[in-house]
Amino acid sequence: MRKIYSNKRVILTLILPGLLTFLLAILAPICLSIYYSFTDFSGMGEAVFNGLDNYKAMFQDTGFWVSLRNSLLLAIGFICIQHPLALITAAILDKMQNKAEGFFRCVYFIPNVISVAVIAYLWKFIYNPNFGLLNNILKLFGFEGNVNWLGSGSAIWSVLVVLIWHGFGWGMLIYYTGIKNIDPVLYEAAAIDGATGKEAFMKITLPLMKPVIQVNVTMAVISALKQMETVYLLTNGGPGDQTQFMANYLYKQAFNSFKYGYGNTISVAFIVICLLATVLLNRIFKEKDA
Repeated sequence: MRKIYSNKRVILTLILPGLLTFLLAILAPICLSIYYSFTDFSGMGEAVFNGLDNYKAMFQDTGFWVSLRNSLLLAIGFICIQHPLALITAAILDKMQNKAEGFFRCVYFIPNVISVAVIAYLWKFIYNPNFGLLNNILKLFGFEGNVNWLGSGSAIWSVLVVLIWHGFGWGMLIYYTGIKNIDPVLYEAAAIDGATGKEAFMKITLPLMKPVIQVNVTMAVISALKQMETVYLLTNGGPGDQTQFMANYLYKQAFNSFKYGYGNTISVAFIVICLLATVLLNRIFKEKDA
């Protein structure tokens, strides 16, 4: 067996499929996207090189900055609201140790199993200003009038609620798996020393969960930047550009406005922002470890 795996042809045969997949499905599209970002290509005809014109237009584009702001707001919502709640929920589920643990684990994960289209239209009915569930609940508490939750002013916050709720299950499941991998002997030793549940969580769970938190937070930031499907079906960026997110704005520019070159410019900016966010988060967690 050692002789087989030391053969260079065998090694090349094993790594070639993965290498070709990376080159053709990931690296080549990225390189093409960078190339088209310097053209005024509309998706048809010839791509004419226009230098940095697309990048200059992007920096002056109000819609782009609104979409970036909304994506960053969602990232903050994920980090500051969704993930702390997901981590606490996972810790509580871990302590149940009975059938309720499996039941609630499934309940929290159900939104991630349901189709995005179903989720979007479900929340459209909940937010409906005329017969929506949310307005009817408010009327029970004496609030009069029909609030247009997806209208001007409250639209972005309503969309953020849906996105944070929808992604809760994934975050909770990853934290739950991480907590399950912590040696229970540590908690038993802490209990013998008189540590409370809160102290055990702060002194044992959180420190040992740092690698999981780092991965989860990084994925949350990238997910916030590439958020599209739910937004597209819920508001399609409206009213105006109030609920526009980067991925949805990229799609509209490239395929609705036929500005394929400009859409690729936004995609290059998206890649750069994702890389910067990943590097920044890695440095933050390294400094905390140090």
